[in-house]
Amino acid sequence: MSFHQPYSGDILHLNVGGKRFSTSRQTLNLIPDTFFTALLSGRISSLRDEKGAIFIDRDPNIFSVILNYLRTREIELNGVDIRTLRHEAEYYNIAPLVKRLMLCEDLTQSTCGDVLFYGSLPPPYIPNQDSGNGSLPFVENDGCAPKQARDNGLGDNTENSPNGGSAQNQANANQAVTSGYVQNRPQGHSRNSSLELRLGLSTNYSRSSQDLRGLTSRGHSRAASLDLRHARNSSADLNKLIRNDVGLVFGMSNLRNISGSIFLCILQGNFLLTDSSWADPLRVQIIKAHHNWIVVAYAHFVVCYRLKDSSGWQQVFTSPYIESCIERIAINAKMGSTETSKMVAISYGCQVRLWGISDTGSRTNIGTFNLHVRVEYLFFIGSQLVALSPSGKLGVWHAMTQHWQTQDVMPIASFDTAGSILLLGCNNGCIYYIDMQKFPLRMKDNDLLVTELYRDPNNDTVTAISVYLTPKTNLCGNWIEIAYGTTSGAVRVIVQHPETVGHGPQLFQTFTVHQSKVIKVTLSEKYLVSVCSEYNHVRSWRVTRFRGMLSTQPGSTPEASFKIVALEAVESTISHSAANDCGPFGEQDDEQVFIQKVVPDADQLFVRLASNGKRVCVIKAVDGSTVSAFCVHECEGSSRMGSRPRRFIFTGHSNGSIQMWDLTTALDLSYKTDVDKTNGGPSPEELLRMLDQCDISNSLCSTPCMSPSPSLAAAARLKSSNVAFLNQLRQDSDRSSSST
Repeated sequence: MSFHQPYSGDILHLNVGGKRFSTSRQTLNLIPDTFFTALLSGRISSLRDEKGAIFIDRDPNIFSVILNYLRTREIELNGVDIRTLRHEAEYYNIAPLVKRLMLCEDLTQSTCGDVLFYGSLPPPYIPNQDSGNGSLPFVENDGCAPKQARDNGLGDNTENSPNGGSAQNQANANQAVTSGYVQNRPQGHSRNSSLELRLGLSTNYSRSSQDLRGLTSRGHSRAASLDLRHARNSSADLNKLIRNDVGLVFGMSNLRNISGSIFLCILQGNFLLTDSSWADPLRVQIIKAHHNWIVVAYAHFVVCYRLKDSSGWQQVFTSPYIESCIERIAINAKMGSTETSKMVAISYGCQVRLWGISDTGSRTNIGTFNLHVRVEYLFFIGSQLVALSPSGKLGVWHAMTQHWQTQDVMPIASFDTAGSILLLGCNNGCIYYIDMQKFPLRMKDNDLLVTELYRDPNNDTVTAISVYLTPKTNLCGNWIEIAYGTTSGAVRVIVQHPETVGHGPQLFQTFTVHQSKVIKVTLSEKYLVSVCSEYNHVRSWRVTRFRGMLSTQPGSTPEASFKIVALEAVESTISHSAANDCGPFGEQDDEQVFIQKVVPDADQLFVRLASNGKRVCVIKAVDGSTVSAFCVHECEGSSRMGSRPRRFIFTGHSNGSIQMWDLTTALDLSYKTDVDKTNGGPSPEELLRMLDQCDISNSLCSTPCMSPSPSLAAAARLKSSNVAFLNQLRQDSDRSSSST
């Protein structure tokens, strides 16, 4: 370690960000093991200005508060943001001040959450995998099982094991000491990543000055805030760091070519870390729900939970270890009174695997099916499992016939379901429908009954579709209203009322307000909502109904225009779109909401009304972990008298936990408050804080800086189009400020 010339003299002159300060050596040395003690002893280098003052490239206003604290041991917070002050105190490594500021922040935050926090589920144990000949499994980038792993016997041998959710299986997981997984997980919320959970690292750090010094025992760190902040991101950040560092040397384009030979083997966790093929085994990938059940997909296994009246949420099923990364999941919690009354399906690449699950968690292996192309959508319609691919491949499994059938249709751009009907919006401008109740009747000729329902007047691709069945549909079965969007930005509404039977749906109304492709559209009892691809720009209209049917008097009236901005990472996972869909969510006869996740590694979500964009609430992870997936679902009420269904937001996190939020209470509270919520999205201050977690430079090279931001070390790089959008916002803001 190289030492620099120590500073002599009792009076020292400092130049902090261009502002001069004078203080004594005794003041700066008052607290040991700080930036100042290291500076004055010559352990770290510094610069001097033209007058010989020590130059420190930091904020002078915040430094004056810190200097006064060193002089008087009192904190003056007038006009100073606590978070900003703590960041500077961490940089200067002033442990007593950091402790006090952390305590001030913790007074307003609790790991027990606020009134909307309903509960949490701890990370599950990773199921045992068949070790075969001892080789470690790996996953190819195409999402299909690699041949080498299949030959080594690491594929689906665990499929034959009894009851994936049994107590014996859990006991085996508890005894997996040699695999490096944690035997005894700490109770309560964990602030650490899933990597620490797997490696068994101690998490019982206190916030004493001794601990702060221990974190920097290898010498003074100018990135102290990186060491002291809570570990919010998952162990995938380690992958980002390695990929970024190697990319600086070889370039990102060359990195992909050599990534097959660059890897890191962590023996304690028994997994391989490669460029983009590695997935954090405990990071929540997708969450789906049906009735009082939820299914959570991790990289290589799924877990099911059920809600009971008296005991709450309980884990009832854990799947075998799946070698390939799981990309899509589906659940049906009401299959009838059979032994396997629940169905859980997963897909990876072109493969679809289906299990039947009993109420006690016992598993029946239904089968593994092949769509022959990558599965993009996986869902249930009644007892039928449906797999779709945009290329035009359709796969259906029927519970009564136990038959899997695939069929080629037109390339699919969108779909929606209503009752037993599946509607397909295709690239040729047509809307097709399949009545799943008639599915078994066509088995003799092995062909699905696909019927053309409507063709767009301009033959534009139908990129979004929504069907609304009026209450009378149960009687006549043909009272249907469909809203759809196209690549040109048009939103059309077609209707088929009882008086138009035999003539097909009729064009009711057309809106041409969008200049980009429509990616979402929802028609409900009171509103028509459409979203285009221009940063999720939303337009909404209030619809008029007469006797339940859409009416032209006075017709649809514009309601709101706003954006649900969700910035995307350059290298997002295949399951990202399914796990972070912004909505809208909710029944068509109830209030619908958007869920806005602004940045890829956000720990908070903005809940906004779909009708006008106003903010309902902000939910923030109680343990500060990254929200990696979310789902909105209404659970049935209990059997107790007076119980009503409740809507929940389920959030999956980078550390493997599940957190639950009471959306019903949030909506009730928002109706009672009179606070102006014109802008329901993040405020400029909130947006800037979240952007601190992202690299928006689009540069592959690091920028030399005297005091670089440590948060950029593991930041998610945003897409170039997202950065262009942020630059446009900044230019508009500059023009508006200059005009005033």
